[in-house]
Amino acid sequence: MSQEEDNFDKFDIDQLIADSAQAAADFDAAESHKEDWEANQADLQDRQALRRVAGLSTELEDISDAEYRQLRLEKVILVGVWTEGSALDAENSLKELAALAETAGSEVMDGLIQRRDRPDPSTFIGSGKVEELRRSVVATGADTVVCDGELSPAQLRNLEQKSKVKVIDRTALILDIFAQHAKSREGKAQVELAQMSYLLPRLRGWGDSLSRQAGGIGGRGPGETKIETDRRRINDKMAKLRREIKEMKTSRDTKRQERRRNNIPSVAIAGYTNAGKSSLMNRLTDAGVLVENALFATLDPTVRKSTTSDGRIFTLSDTVGFVRHLPHQLVEAFKSTLEEVSESDLIVHVVDGSHPDPMGQISAVREVINEIGGGDIPEIIAINKADVAPPETIMQLLRLEPNSFAFSARTGYGIETLIKAIESSLPRPRVEIKTVIPFSRGDLVSAIHERGEIISEEYLPEGTAIHAMVDGVIAKAIEKL
Repeated sequence: MSQEEDNFDKFDIDQLIADSAQAAADFDAAESHKEDWEANQADLQDRQALRRVAGLSTELEDISDAEYRQLRLEKVILVGVWTEGSALDAENSLKELAALAETAGSEVMDGLIQRRDRPDPSTFIGSGKVEELRRSVVATGADTVVCDGELSPAQLRNLEQKSKVKVIDRTALILDIFAQHAKSREGKAQVELAQMSYLLPRLRGWGDSLSRQAGGIGGRGPGETKIETDRRRINDKMAKLRREIKEMKTSRDTKRQERRRNNIPSVAIAGYTNAGKSSLMNRLTDAGVLVENALFATLDPTVRKSTTSDGRIFTLSDTVGFVRHLPHQLVEAFKSTLEEVSESDLIVHVVDGSHPDPMGQISAVREVINEIGGGDIPEIIAINKADVAPPETIMQLLRLEPNSFAFSARTGYGIETLIKAIESSLPRPRVEIKTVIPFSRGDLVSAIHERGEIISEEYLPEGTAIHAMVDGVIAKAIEKL
């Protein structure tokens, strides 16, 4: 064999080994990426695995209330009352109700809108529309009617009697979605408290439920009816839940106070449900928060640490989504969670740019933020889905909202600009220092890098000469030094 052939064979073998190593590395990287993606979406897979097949449900005694509602909400008819705004506003509201119903696990069969000055106090939609509703129920085989509004106990009872099917309102539907999606102990307790607050004034009794609890010798007298007993038990359970939530709130408050003590700025990501808050959170911090194209997919807040380009530390928190006419029971029950918004230093308000009415979403979110005491907090409007939203809608929002930025959480477009806007809006240290810190106090130098702004830094024989802007806590520590 010639020298040239020997070199050629050696080259082929070396090249083959190199190609095999590269292929193995590419495969390992792909598998690692796949595992990370699957881990991030584990919650989504668990949620989908729990869904039942329509038509195969049975009446069981050992299932939860949320599972029972999911079984029953198979075919629904939507009913709305148009009292103000345009016809398009009324249609958009009913479309949102349809999305809520589908998120709860039901199939929408029909939708009816009634034009009235105000809802009918007896049947919500009026006697004539009730007859039309009944015909639609019979024709479609629906088993549930969902009303786009909060029904009084009398309206609920009358509609059920005349439509001959189960009737729920918008508030009960949202509470049902929350019950299905709550994961943490605190989230489940908050949802249960909200459900009981809603249920308490709507308790009804049939037959024995209105009778006395005892009879015969020793049982005579006024006694207590079954419905009174139920009310008392619900009140006792609500008091217990409030105590539990208060105890769980202590841990969140302690962490928040620690961040405040260290002057770590906090940024809250808020916005309408399904606007892309969790997707943005994952883009900014790799938090691995569940992402799903559904309303109220994530309820439990997620707090992650992040760092600015100049080294300052701040926290990002993903909060529960808001919606038009968010039930006041939920606002009350989720107060400890919503404090992440009301006590933040900056709110990144995520808006769905592809939605038919983004300004309506902005108004609804700001209404809730004002209600929880966050109206004076600086706000950045982050217009998501810029890759699919109409360009004229994006331009209109950018003109109307001065501190607004368009981006796409899916493609990454505009993320860098949004990050720079967040960093420039964070509260800045106000105390200027010029000092030499001994090398033995490296912790102080590290704290200045994390929480301050370095103007100049130089290493001298006696220590680190720093010119920086810092907060009051670091300034006091340097004074003592």
